[in-house]
Amino acid sequence: MARRKKGDRVDGWLVVDKPSGITSSAMVNKVKWAMNAQKAGHAGTLDPDATGVLAIALGEATKTVPYITDATKAYTFIVRLGQATNTDDEEGEVIAQSNLRPSDDDIRAALVQFTGDIMQIPPKFSAVKIDGQRAYKLARDGDDFEIQPRPLFVEELRMVSRDDADHVTLEMVCGKGGYVRSIARDLGAALGCYGHVKSLRRIWSGPFELSDCITLETIEKLAKDPALRDHLLPLETGLHDLEQLSCTPEAAAKLRNGNPALVIASELDYGDEAWVACNGEPIAVGVYKAGELHPNRVFVPA
Repeated sequence: MARRKKGDRVDGWLVVDKPSGITSSAMVNKVKWAMNAQKAGHAGTLDPDATGVLAIALGEATKTVPYITDATKAYTFIVRLGQATNTDDEEGEVIAQSNLRPSDDDIRAALVQFTGDIMQIPPKFSAVKIDGQRAYKLARDGDDFEIQPRPLFVEELRMVSRDDADHVTLEMVCGKGGYVRSIARDLGAALGCYGHVKSLRRIWSGPFELSDCITLETIEKLAKDPALRDHLLPLETGLHDLEQLSCTPEAAAKLRNGNPALVIASELDYGDEAWVACNGEPIAVGVYKAGELHPNRVFVPA
């Protein structure tokens, strides 16, 4: 007999305005505990000191996490000019300084080289794996290592304000795998004055925005209270970038068993990914082929 999972069946997304000083994983555990949920995960790590949109998937919504992880995200952040740190943020040790301060025009001109398809080297204090070990662990141990550049698409990078000679506020819209700390570090290097992130806030992630967020204080206040579920967004919110199709109950039964089935006519091209619902209930995600959906993720009925 299969062992019964601990907790309640909870499906959907809880979008949290993560406060500074807590890891993304700890935030997931807090939500899982507060909702007494069987399963939870997040879609895109925020550094412990970063704040803002952290989308937490519960139950069947965890099957849609990859679509949010791959989605475009937006950040506002303050760069401290004139200093480089070993962590590329405020928490690190200052390792280089400069009295040079670029003009606003110099900053705007430099931002151009960090837009479009770029190659970015993640910070040494990051979760990137080097020969099976996390980079931050190697860095803490004082090991000498290099991280290879990785591709990143930056849709937009603009200056929001120049707060004073030492600080500039920027806003960035980018694809998967973007490290804001690397942008600050490399911008400071390009300007010849050094730089690191002083503060960072994610303002949206795919379909999730700050207006969707619930605070940690509210989560703790409503812990174990059914009213907390009123803040859940449906699991299909995580599929916003995919075409929605529909099918008959007979087709839904086939799809739930992992078999291809006919879906209602669509303008999708052969090989496109889509998701299908029956009577408003999400059934599966899969590949569209000549009128059929070939499922690769199937949702368990509520």
